Amino acid sequence: MGKRATHLLMVVLLCISTSCSKNEFEEALGASSGQTPNTPETPENPEQPEIKSSPIAASAQRVGNAQAGYEYLTTGNYMASGVPFQAFLLGFGESTTNVLQREGDNAKLPYDYNAVLAENGVKVVGPNCMQCHASTLNGEFIMGLGSHNGDFTFDRSLNSPILEAALLNLYGSTDSPEYQAYAQFGKSIKAIGPNTITKSRGVNPADKITKVLVAHRDKDDLSWVDDPKVTIDPYTIPTDVPAWWLLKKKNAMFYHGLNRKDFGKAFIGSSLLTMSDKVKAEEVDLRVNDILAYIYSLEAPEYPYEIDQGLADTGKVLFENNCSSCHGTYGSNESYPNLLVALESIGTDPALSNDYSQASEMNDYFLDWFNTGWFAQGDAPIALKGEGGYVAPPLDGIWATAPYLHNASVPTLADVLDSKNRPTYWSRTFDDADYDSTKVGWNYKVESSQTNKNTYNTTLVGYGNEGHTFGDVLSDTERKAVLEYLKTL
Repeated sequence: MGKRATHLLMVVLLCISTSCSKNEFEEALGASSGQTPNTPETPENPEQPEIKSSPIAASAQRVGNAQAGYEYLTTGNYMASGVPFQAFLLGFGESTTNVLQREGDNAKLPYDYNAVLAENGVKVVGPNCMQCHASTLNGEFIMGLGSHNGDFTFDRSLNSPILEAALLNLYGSTDSPEYQAYAQFGKSIKAIGPNTITKSRGVNPADKITKVLVAHRDKDDLSWVDDPKVTIDPYTIPTDVPAWWLLKKKNAMFYHGLNRKDFGKAFIGSSLLTMSDKVKAEEVDLRVNDILAYIYSLEAPEYPYEIDQGLADTGKVLFENNCSSCHGTYGSNESYPNLLVALESIGTDPALSNDYSQASEMNDYFLDWFNTGWFAQGDAPIALKGEGGYVAPPLDGIWATAPYLHNASVPTLADVLDSKNRPTYWSRTFDDADYDSTKVGWNYKVESSQTNKNTYNTTLVGYGNEGHTFGDVLSDTERKAVLEYLKTL
């Protein structure tokens, strides 16, 4: 029995994604579709193109308790299904790091899993929000930093038969309480796995995961259906994971600005992985105000290396003259305009934006599912608006959030500011200490092609590194100054 159960080591408990080549994507969508100055220098007013954008209106958000939100995120019962606790420990062993300093059963688990009670009362282990929203940089664990090293390049459902055989060996039958406590989690992983795999490590398939789960749930009672209600698109568009500490400034969630009105309700989307129906959603909804309060309490980490303050002061002037109209101002007189920038102005890879702003069977179903079903009901409804374009984000702590652009396609800030230097193919070690403090981002190697998952391939649809060329009009000296200033944010 023990030997077979140890096969649990092979199971993958994270959510997953898929990708495709450019040809595959187009077939699916249709082809149509030196010396530091002592005082700030006055820039030569480089000519910038007109930027088309629209402001995003603010929405009232629910108020909560930040400490209660932290405790709920790190120990709470917002997942309702998972691997039975003892089976998880048998397969993985007890974690000895306990970076969150949790107590009891959670002290034995990695930080990105919670020990919870399934709906039938069995203790299980399920993934928590830190799967995507916490990470380590230079050896320091940072809560709210988007995961920059996630690996979604394989079908995570392939080992489900091994896990299920082990559970049957341990607990006797599919009718056992332990197996039933796992069952919904297993269904979700099997639905996600065959549909999604990314081409490169370090990007996230969150949008596709949500679409797959929504395709398998009734929009009103949130119950699971084995056969999807809509044809699931065969492609996956990658995204970077935004830092949580930016949310307090924003009037819309995510890079495409899709999520409007109540932010807290959007958090319940993660529970779609394991819940039976809306009863669990209603339970979680009572706590999301605390989660939001905790996220709002987070502050960006400070840049840990030396800063040339004189050069940064010069960069501040350049930044405020060239960048602040979209990205805001920082310091004692902070401002943030909350702009959705049109694709024709930003010029970055349009695939993620188009996936919500262009009509399709999946998109029509997805928007209707959220805008007319359970998530749109009650005193704090959600609203999804696929208007096209990308939000110009706040830049607090931008030094820590490499790689850059909405799809993690550019390895350093220096390359963001000088588009001609962006590599078409590039690889990194995924060592969180392999940081380039000069170019601000990851050390990387320029490749001639993609040979493995650690190489980012910008020729794939959704993975492009084009656009945001506003820094190109600056001189090398000016870009260096702006880069120094960005370290201070």
